[in-house]
Amino acid sequence: MTETDLPPVLAIDGPSGAGKGTVAKAVVRALGWHFLDSGALYRLTGLYCQRQGVAPDDARRAAELAAVLPAEFQVAGEAERILLDGDDVSTELRTETTGALASQVAALQAVRDALLQRQRDFRRCPGLVADGRDMGTVVFPDAPVKVFLTASAEERARRRYNQLKEQGADVSLASLSEEIAERDRRDASRTTAPLKPAPDAEYLDTTGLDIETVIERVLAQVRGRLG
Repeated sequence: MTETDLPPVLAIDGPSGAGKGTVAKAVVRALGWHFLDSGALYRLTGLYCQRQGVAPDDARRAAELAAVLPAEFQVAGEAERILLDGDDVSTELRTETTGALASQVAALQAVRDALLQRQRDFRRCPGLVADGRDMGTVVFPDAPVKVFLTASAEERARRRYNQLKEQGADVSLASLSEEIAERDRRDASRTTAPLKPAPDAEYLDTTGLDIETVIERVLAQVRGRLG
């Protein structure tokens, strides 16, 4: 199969809290495409390391676990369950603690190498919406549509705060702001696949925009590039 015969990919990259997941899932529903939540794979790897007693900066052991990650994604309608070794970790996967673990293992080249082909295997007809940090730069550099979603750190912290409060979590807006700023620094400064827009990505700052507007702008990019 030549490159032009491959199913199309919409690569959505950006920092934590920019709305990538919400937008990606809405686009998936609109287009009927497949969905790759690459962040979930790194969160699963970080959580698996923790459960196996492996330090998140132990590159060799973390990569070994990533290569055999016993993960399963179950989707029924709009409901999604993520299993790790048979255990439903859908809720635990979205905690700030797991997010911090994911950011640490994601900085390891050996882990990224172990997960690269697994991510590319999600590319199937009629198309794929890939949500992550390096979808357009590393995993799918040939993606015909690339979008980089961002928002101010304050806006992203506020969104995450409201989301966690709705879930009944006891959180501090100040601590969330600090955690997001630290994650941004780590993701942008790492030598392995640093967080940055692809040269041919559409840059979209979602600060102050409602989610429906962002979704429509991303869909417009797809229609404009693919017809």
